[in-house]
Amino acid sequence: MNNKISLRYIAFFLLLAIFIVLPLINDSRTLLILLTQIFIFGILAMSYDILLGYTGIVSFGHAMFFGIGAYTTAVMLKQIDNTLLIFVLSIVTGMVLAGFISFLVGLLTLRLKSHFFAMLTLAFSGLFLVLAEKWRSVTYGNDGFTFRAPDMFRDRMTFYFFVLASLVLIFLALYRFVNSPTGRILIAVRENEQRTKSLGFNTLHYKVIASVVAGIVASFAGSLYAVSLRFVNTSVMAMDITLDALLMTIIGGVGTLVGPLLGATVIEYAQHALSGLARDYPIFERWIIFFGILYILAVIFFPKGIIGSLKLLFWKWRRKLKQKKATVALPQEKERFE
Repeated sequence: MNNKISLRYIAFFLLLAIFIVLPLINDSRTLLILLTQIFIFGILAMSYDILLGYTGIVSFGHAMFFGIGAYTTAVMLKQIDNTLLIFVLSIVTGMVLAGFISFLVGLLTLRLKSHFFAMLTLAFSGLFLVLAEKWRSVTYGNDGFTFRAPDMFRDRMTFYFFVLASLVLIFLALYRFVNSPTGRILIAVRENEQRTKSLGFNTLHYKVIASVVAGIVASFAGSLYAVSLRFVNTSVMAMDITLDALLMTIIGGVGTLVGPLLGATVIEYAQHALSGLARDYPIFERWIIFFGILYILAVIFFPKGIIGSLKLLFWKWRRKLKQKKATVALPQEKERFE
């Protein structure tokens, strides 16, 4: 057990060291922006995994919270000031708004069965999307608007390290959350909600907690996304954002915080690579089709996600190893007794 924990720590700090050193030895601006996007969507995917992977809730309205964070930060930086203090206040404001709305939406919808809940979250997300389109005095509608980021983040390298630090802190916080007693109850709800109820737990209470945590983290990711682009429009609340989070979670592996990070890496890199190939090869101009094929192949060959499939292979290998050891040890035991 201790060896397993130590290996996890070694892998964690090794990856962290690589991501710290990589932009220092490779000054590619494209790579820096790509890694920043991977980290931001990794945070979003982890927030979705709290719902899907640990609580068994399928939501089609997760982009709503992502958009709340993005718009709150963008509007405050544009209309108040683009200082670091306003940026921090905008993040906190967005997280409070997202937490409050996710609490209300959770109370209204989480009593429903899975598919009814999914459809109702989609309706709420559509409501906020229409609000963003029509409230042109603030959001500028579908056209969106640009704004100035804090002076500290004009250097992409500084913003990269800020996003990396945010990813690490949120990963550790969510890891602690899912391994807490509350996290264990969420897993019990996912596995068998009726049995969890029979044990005396108010499952609605815990599902609302998961919804609030997921909404707050998604809002934070939205704030970072808006600053990375220096631009925001209604696309931050589009269904595409929710589908991206869903695909990242499924491809990486549900129920593991590492899985969504890996899924975010695969999807963001695939989008970047396929769109890059479209500039050189006309066949890739419809790169979204190839992206869909990639997703279908991933689901066929990795039904439990990349992490889940690797775990399955590891346990099969370990079981075979134990069987071999038992087979070798059996004749030796016979010889000793004879």
